[in-house]
Amino acid sequence: MLTINGITVRLGGRTILDRASSAIPPGSRVGLIGRNGAGKSTLMKVMIGELDPDEGEIEMPRRAKLGYIAQEAPNGSITPEQAVLAADVERAQLLEESETCTEPHRLGDIHDRLLAIDAYSAPSRAARILTGLGFDEEMQARPLDSFSGGWKMRVALAALLFSQPDVLLLDEPSNHLDLEATLWLENFLKSYPATLIVISHERDLLNNVVDHIMHLQGGKLTLYPGGYDSFERQRAERAAQLAAAKASQDAQRARLEDYVARNSARASTAKQAQSRAKMLAKMQPIAALAEDPSLSFDFPDPSELRPPLISLDLAAVGYSDTPILRRLNLRIDPDDRIALLGRNGNGKTTLARLIAAQLKPMEGAMHASGKMKVGYFTQYQVEELATDGTPLEHMTRAMEGASPSAVRAQLGRFGFSGNRATGDVSKLSGGERARLALALITRDAPHLLILDEPTNHLDVDAREALVQALNAYSGAVILISHDRHMVELTADRLVLVDGGLAKEYAGSMEDYIDFVLGRNQPKAPGKDKGAKGGAKPSGKSRAQEKFIRSEIATAEKAIAKLQEQAKALDRAMYEPANAAPELANRTMTELVAERAKVAERLEALEAQWLGLSEQLEGLG
Repeated sequence: MLTINGITVRLGGRTILDRASSAIPPGSRVGLIGRNGAGKSTLMKVMIGELDPDEGEIEMPRRAKLGYIAQEAPNGSITPEQAVLAADVERAQLLEESETCTEPHRLGDIHDRLLAIDAYSAPSRAARILTGLGFDEEMQARPLDSFSGGWKMRVALAALLFSQPDVLLLDEPSNHLDLEATLWLENFLKSYPATLIVISHERDLLNNVVDHIMHLQGGKLTLYPGGYDSFERQRAERAAQLAAAKASQDAQRARLEDYVARNSARASTAKQAQSRAKMLAKMQPIAALAEDPSLSFDFPDPSELRPPLISLDLAAVGYSDTPILRRLNLRIDPDDRIALLGRNGNGKTTLARLIAAQLKPMEGAMHASGKMKVGYFTQYQVEELATDGTPLEHMTRAMEGASPSAVRAQLGRFGFSGNRATGDVSKLSGGERARLALALITRDAPHLLILDEPTNHLDVDAREALVQALNAYSGAVILISHDRHMVELTADRLVLVDGGLAKEYAGSMEDYIDFVLGRNQPKAPGKDKGAKGGAKPSGKSRAQEKFIRSEIATAEKAIAKLQEQAKALDRAMYEPANAAPELANRTMTELVAERAKVAERLEALEAQWLGLSEQLEGLG
């Protein structure tokens, strides 16, 4: 058992940990959570002996091997594979000794021990871990010095997992990972055979991996059985905050219910609707959100623009003369919520930069609304935010010419009201800096928000607040995130960026997770000889089915758009006072003519949809 006995830590005159105590049963998988700045990393530093507490002690079993990631990323001319294999110090020492040992009895002991620790299968185990974290065969053989800092930290994580310590300590392990690697890591940790303590703000990881939640608040530790949802229920019951938390989730719940109601009956969107329904059933109250008024995200709604905002027609984009993505066909409308999927390095950020007009198309065409404003957030904006001055000074410079009340109002949307607006930026936490960066990029009420890993500096409650704000925002959103909880609750469209292409992903997020983890994959021909029923569909018929489903989805989206146009035209004809601004000055003759055209297009599209549905049923 790992026991935390009355740990007190004071830093800079402030008490971070105040006689914190807890007992972790052997073999437990514990999620260490708490608000940003609560002292989670401080406690972990005490556990690894990097920081001496002012009072108290940590008790561990004798000879227990403790494993954690050092702050320094590995480097040098060795390869990732060599770095991972070197993490098993005993194996490396035994292999080295076996090369020089001449004493028969000792040599026999060495080989017996090598067999006992499964040393000869180590290269294949190392390769599996590296592959799961995104290293292909070529990358595993490259020198470490050829990788960026983020990829080096992945090597450090791979080495730690390979070493299989008796107590595995992880501090935000998914911060350097993409969604695909995060899914692999979660699957790996589910079956970790020893004690695990992980600091994480990934709600899904905390629900699917850990069996205890250790909550750090006010310098004290409380251990709860179960995953994060269970913790939330217990905490909410103790604090009697169910009613307050319910109000903060009404907007998100309404959006999910609306999506389920509109899409459950459609064959092409039924899985997405089922996924939303499951998330709706699992929604838990967020007690901390009601306690902290600074936990605020409120994106200003943009003015209305006619669709599309952006359309790409066989576009290519890349750097210098080398295209990264080709044959891009993508349309973004004012109410779209798109998540970009795919491993890091496949071009998600490149596509985001093209849409944000930071890159120009090398081939094809890109058309964007002339009045469109784009807010583009990257994690690097948080890290590079100037630390001099106050949030008020930053926003005043960004909103040049705006009135002081307008500047204050924009800061207030993101929790920087009163004294919070005049505090030093240098003293803000990572989460507070992320909120300030979001406040700065949305100051002009953008029509399109592009968010590239917006959650890295946010704790669980802040992530939930961001999800609710995105669901309440009336503009378009493009999201790149390894937090699949956020993707599932905000994205209506999935685009897979892979192999130099970016294409609509026809399945749900659950389908994509199964695909990444190799679950529920179609069996190869001849593998299911005992199966009953008809012949398996050929590759051609599967491709045909996928194409028809894609066409049905496109037709349904177009039908929905036309139905909205029809409603707007009807309102303009019969309720002129409530007409949309772009229709207010149209004559009745113009409105009637336009309404007839919309009805004609609707009829044609509905006939097309019916024909496609019959084709899909024919494929069986």
